[in-house]
Amino acid sequence: MPRISIGDCALHYEAHGSGEPLLLVPGLGGVGAGFFKQIPELSRRYRVIVHDHRGCGQSDRPIMRYSVEQMTQDTLRLMDALEIERAHFLGHSTGGAIGQIIAAEQPQRLSKLILSSTWTHCDAFFTRLFEARHALLKHTGPMGYLRATSAVLYPAWWVAQNEALVAEQERQQASSFPPVDVVLSRIEAIMRFDRRSQLSRIRTSTLVTVAADDMVTPLYFSQALATAIPGARLKVFERGGHMPYHVIDAEYTRTVLEFLSSDAA
Repeated sequence: MPRISIGDCALHYEAHGSGEPLLLVPGLGGVGAGFFKQIPELSRRYRVIVHDHRGCGQSDRPIMRYSVEQMTQDTLRLMDALEIERAHFLGHSTGGAIGQIIAAEQPQRLSKLILSSTWTHCDAFFTRLFEARHALLKHTGPMGYLRATSAVLYPAWWVAQNEALVAEQERQQASSFPPVDVVLSRIEAIMRFDRRSQLSRIRTSTLVTVAADDMVTPLYFSQALATAIPGARLKVFERGGHMPYHVIDAEYTRTVLEFLSSDAA
């Protein structure tokens, strides 16, 4: 599978389809293949690029101090390496934090921006959730962490109805789990993220999406983003948890296509 050097490391990426470039940037798990339900439909109209973050999946996995700023630079350097000057950008969760930085600091690189199930800063709720996830990984290891992660990423009813699928997904993730120190550092990185002071500077046409039952990045974060970013639209799905692109994939993909093909400047 394709790997490309961005200077001090190599990233795994995939390109599908042709047309205007569209980056689908994943969350904390950092594996681009998570968008497997969206890629076939989106790649009919766009050149869809997905990649594994540094430290994740099939990309290089150095032990280092990770930060959202570093993840952002990796994404921009990937665009440079692929000779993509400007692209549509869909960032889910941690990918949405990356999107906030690019839109505020290098808006010329973005055409349209979708902030999917993301957050503004580490508040009292976010702190407690990720302190718990950090401690669970540190003291129980990858499988305990992954099982607990499933319980918060997905709606309760979906986990109950898809027990075999969830168990197989956890098994596969455990078999390729990054070094624990990498994931711990990535959790610490997202807990430091806060670009609220720059949100009003964003002029990129922006859609903010979230599910009403998201237990990781609750609705109020997306409401705050949509309020702070001038002209941003807010789409709230009735259900989907933190993973609407898996749980309600058809509705999610349709929402993305409608926004990207709209006349919004």
